[in-house]
Amino acid sequence: MKFHHRFHIKYSDDHTRVYQSDGITMRIDLIENMFRVALIRNEDPLPTFSIDPGHKGINRQGRDKLSLDGFHLCPTEFTEDEDSLCFRHCGLDFRIELLNFRITVRNEKGTLYQDRNGLAYNFEGELGDGSVHYTHREEDQRIYGLGDKSGGVDKNHQRYTLDTNDSMGYKAEYSDPLYKHLPFYICDNKAGSYGIYYDTYSEGQIDLGREHDNYYEPFNSIRYEEEDMVFYLIFGDPKEIVSRFISMTGGIGEVPEWAFRYCGSTMEYTDADDADRRLRSFIDNCERYGIKAGGFYLSSGYTQINDKRYVFHWNTDKIPDPKGLSDHFNSKGLKILPNVKPAFLDDHPLYEQIAENGWFLHYPDGSPAKFPFWGGNASYLDFTKPDAYDFWKRCVRENLVEYGYEDIWNDNNEYDIHDRNVCAHGFTKEIPARLIKTLFSYLMTRASREACEEVNPHPFLVSRCAIAGTQSIATTWTGDNYTDFKELRYNHYQAMTMALSGFCFFGPDIGGFSGPKPGKELFLRWLQYGVFLPRFVLHSWKPNEESTMPWLYPELMDTVKKIFDLRERLIPYLTEQMDRCIENSYPLITPVFLRDQDYDRGSDCFMCGEKILVCPVFDEGVEEVKVTLPKSETGFRLRGEGELIEGGTAVTVSCTVNDLPVWFEEGTV
Repeated sequence: MKFHHRFHIKYSDDHTRVYQSDGITMRIDLIENMFRVALIRNEDPLPTFSIDPGHKGINRQGRDKLSLDGFHLCPTEFTEDEDSLCFRHCGLDFRIELLNFRITVRNEKGTLYQDRNGLAYNFEGELGDGSVHYTHREEDQRIYGLGDKSGGVDKNHQRYTLDTNDSMGYKAEYSDPLYKHLPFYICDNKAGSYGIYYDTYSEGQIDLGREHDNYYEPFNSIRYEEEDMVFYLIFGDPKEIVSRFISMTGGIGEVPEWAFRYCGSTMEYTDADDADRRLRSFIDNCERYGIKAGGFYLSSGYTQINDKRYVFHWNTDKIPDPKGLSDHFNSKGLKILPNVKPAFLDDHPLYEQIAENGWFLHYPDGSPAKFPFWGGNASYLDFTKPDAYDFWKRCVRENLVEYGYEDIWNDNNEYDIHDRNVCAHGFTKEIPARLIKTLFSYLMTRASREACEEVNPHPFLVSRCAIAGTQSIATTWTGDNYTDFKELRYNHYQAMTMALSGFCFFGPDIGGFSGPKPGKELFLRWLQYGVFLPRFVLHSWKPNEESTMPWLYPELMDTVKKIFDLRERLIPYLTEQMDRCIENSYPLITPVFLRDQDYDRGSDCFMCGEKILVCPVFDEGVEEVKVTLPKSETGFRLRGEGELIEGGTAVTVSCTVNDLPVWFEEGTV
């Protein structure tokens, strides 16, 4: 009966209970520091590639969404009558009303988590199509996470699209969607904090206080197309929740030392007719100005035929000897990361071969599905088909790895699929591709990694689109940002949001990717900020403008050189802190309140690793920074030098545009 679903026990042990009502299954699992809920309509739910608590890796067919392998289970005693189920778990009191399966979690401070009154789940289409979940909200709740979403760090009162998009030139204050699909957030309320992660890759919407309904109490909501819903409640303080989420989704992958150094990138060089000379000039300029670089991101211009780009095709007019180019970079101690894209234009030299083998996403009649892509129509490779997956690996190995390009930049992999008729092989049974559209980016990146690992056991992978679990196999960045002071500030908010979403190695394109050339002040402020980020990459596309390179303003090189020298001095610290992050499943940069929960949550300051407090400047004309130091047993030293300043002290520091950035290093006992 709609709006009135009474559930009855079907199966029970000391950590799992399964209930049914009118063919709908509700399952709960008691996991250490977590509580998993599953609403299952189908006998065979789609697999997950994000959940890997044992860090063992996931096979190509994925992991059963209901598997408990790798989790530490928590046996408990249940008390049940005809109306409700009660138990204690994670030091919290749980009550589940068996009418409509409403869950309430309480602690000594009050209600920590609760499903919305009335109907919280979409059992029989009462709430629309697909999966829907409503939870109780407090007006002054604080919400953190959701990937690279725009706006401030606190997402309360916002509504976002659960999707990804190629968002070149986006506005970090309000553009949506962007490049990450991550239905995970932390809710801070009067009773404490909890995290919630929905294990899905399909499109949807998440509302954190925009919608109001007269018939219900205030609520948060999520809705997405996949019919089976599995979600995890994660308990602890925000710091613990982030760590537990990262660990649950496979941990953090290794990052080589060279990747922490400055890496160059610009479309200008690879789009040029003399691309080989321009690329080699990058090394010459680094040597000329005394800048130690780690590598160069090779934009897709190397694949051009006329004005279009064809993945795995080398334009030998522009780069006559691809292996000679990589040998030159390697001889100078630099890596070079070629850009690859998962879409093949319909006049690509390999297109007919791929189509004949059925390796593209396709329509029901088997014909390749086509989409607008980089100036033409293209088809996306279907990585759920084993032969297509192996084809990609072979192309990466034969066209890139064997030429000396052992690290890969996976780009434009947002899979812009909205047509319900587009199909994917689906591992074992054909499914609508849009149900798993963001999974393709993960599979692409994983296939690229496997190809590299045949030669290099520790490759460095980058992927623009990302899901939960991507951080275990690749790094990422916040996409094609815009050049503006306001964007600099909101890119920082994005960075804090990314950290609170479980990402570790990331950063923006320093100086801005699109838009005008940065002015001198903005250029220096962006460098002063970026020097403390995990990813230190200047990347730009400025038609009819000079690229954003360290030597953009020769008259500023004395100041620029000091910043780059600072980055080099930070490398041992960053690599040491990265090892700590991997061991503890914890981000490298974080808001200060993860360390000191009483710290001003509106502050622009952030922690770089355990010991460095960074105090950036995001506004024009500023010449001093006012900051309150976080709590500390030992105190802090300005720029790591001089007298110790007691934690909690408010200080003002000069920071003209020609100064080194302002940071404080925590002292030792």
